Amino acid sequence: MIVVTGATGNVGRALVATLIQAGETVTAVARHIGEEDVPTGVRAVAADLGEPQSLAPALEGAKALFLLVAGEDPAGILSQAAAAGAGKVVLLSSQGVGTRPDTYAHAARFETAVAESGLRFTVLRSGGLASNALAWAEPIRRYRSAAAPFADVALPFVDPDDVAAVAAAVLRANGHDGVTYTLTGPEPTTPRQRAAAIAAALGEPVTFVEQSREEAHAQMVRFMPPAVAEGTLAVLGAPTPEEQAVVPDVARLLGRPAAPFSAWAARNVAAFR
Repeated sequence: MIVVTGATGNVGRALVATLIQAGETVTAVARHIGEEDVPTGVRAVAADLGEPQSLAPALEGAKALFLLVAGEDPAGILSQAAAAGAGKVVLLSSQGVGTRPDTYAHAARFETAVAESGLRFTVLRSGGLASNALAWAEPIRRYRSAAAPFADVALPFVDPDDVAAVAAAVLRANGHDGVTYTLTGPEPTTPRQRAAAIAAALGEPVTFVEQSREEAHAQMVRFMPPAVAEGTLAVLGAPTPEEQAVVPDVARLLGRPAAPFSAWAARNVAAFR
């Protein structure tokens, strides 16, 4: 049985579906989750990564754990997994651990805890997710408008379905122990280009508005801590060469090219109608 934390999120939901299609038994975990939130045959367990002891019921009978960076006690989470007999953990971390370790110290602590857990482990360092564009869903639906800073700075955003597919492959196969993979899309795209891709999927024009850094910061701190907003803006506005590079790990692990942003937009166009 494979336990998937963050099972109602953009990656977790796709991972649960992928594992079920592959014939795996899955327990889906999130803070607020019920049977109506998961495919038929999936066990849904409400638990909070901020309270490791709450995971005990979900981990019963687990052979592997897909873990998000959440909460403040990664060692406690991993102790629960080891006590339940889970032999393997796949951690979804951030590319920023490698490129900006001070800014992404929280995720780095999870990576260290996983490496020291005594469990077989693999780390997936994701670049920016294509699903971040869902922040534009309401303004595009209402006004056919999308706003973002750094309009022409390109980053290789990765499709969350590709992250899920990689996670499923690593969870189900041997040969990935102790390895860290970096997951990116197949090409860098700018915010202006991503808005244009959504417009193409809609078949209607979308007006792109470039925000100032200050405007973007004011908007972001409404739903994230100031330090996280600052780190995010640093990546978006002044990415390192490593953050702009296309890494072939997705294609190598899946045996096919990583999906472009335009494919994500076409598949999720209903969110913007």
